[in-house]
Amino acid sequence: MTTAPTPVPTPAAADLGGGAGAPGTATPEPLAARSAPTPRRRRGGSRAWLAALPLLVFFAVGFGLPTIAIAIGAFTTSTDSPDGGGAFTTDNLTNSLQGAYWTALFGSIKLSLLTALIGTVVGLPLAQAVVTSRFRMFREAVLSGSGVLANFGGVPLAFMFVATLGNAGEVTKKFGLTKHGWNLYTFTGLSVVYLYFLVPLMILTITPALEGLRVQWREAAHNNRATTFQYWRHVALPVLLPSLLGGFVLLFGASFAAYATAEAMVGSSVPLISMQIGDALSGNVLVGQGNLALALGLDMIVVACLVMAIYLPLQRRSAKWLA
Repeated sequence: MTTAPTPVPTPAAADLGGGAGAPGTATPEPLAARSAPTPRRRRGGSRAWLAALPLLVFFAVGFGLPTIAIAIGAFTTSTDSPDGGGAFTTDNLTNSLQGAYWTALFGSIKLSLLTALIGTVVGLPLAQAVVTSRFRMFREAVLSGSGVLANFGGVPLAFMFVATLGNAGEVTKKFGLTKHGWNLYTFTGLSVVYLYFLVPLMILTITPALEGLRVQWREAAHNNRATTFQYWRHVALPVLLPSLLGGFVLLFGASFAAYATAEAMVGSSVPLISMQIGDALSGNVLVGQGNLALALGLDMIVVACLVMAIYLPLQRRSAKWLA
């Protein structure tokens, strides 16, 4: 007569059976105790902001104090006023939104909107061509060139266009552009000059967003028999929309703040708020309106703040979608 062998308890049986005092069994650990991560203390976390202290000080001195001075001066009378200056007034701000000053402000906004729109529409396909290029040298050359051209402006840029597309420029004389109504020293000519640095800026801005598009999204669209147009309309463009709007706002701000190029090329033939500020600072104002330039500067600061208020949320949403 044989006896059945005694079964050896497995780890699973030891975990499931028996109480805390059962011999040969392990006491099960609570699930929360096993899965809860051990908190780590950050040493010096409260002092991490000290690394950004120099930047904060520079920002306060370079931007904060001038902004406060402009805001105060915009609402006070100048020293050449009959009351001796320093009195509170809203005349400066009122005059900055009337007559030639309002025309200049509207002209700057119109120029910035037009060039930003064209720069966004032209820069997107160029950036897509760079991203999808198989030639690494071509990609690096375009991005490096865009970085240079996006910061190339001022008097050298104006001189370059005057020498090539001006009334006596080489390209103008060779192709007879003046016979076809071309004139560099107009609103249209200034827009062409601004696009010279706005399109490269758009390429630099939208390239990271284009790189964030997943290859699997395009493959999934093609597997569902979607055309390239349908992919861009229903997948790519909705994802890129925050980045596109953010790039448009960034181009608008760059065009709105440009001064030296327009001053050196068109002068006062194209009314812009930046050149009105330059004239007011040089004393080209009526008696008692010495602080009018500060009011015009405050108008530009308000527009710039509105631009940044739109740009920052769009950048955050774009980064979240493409992460």
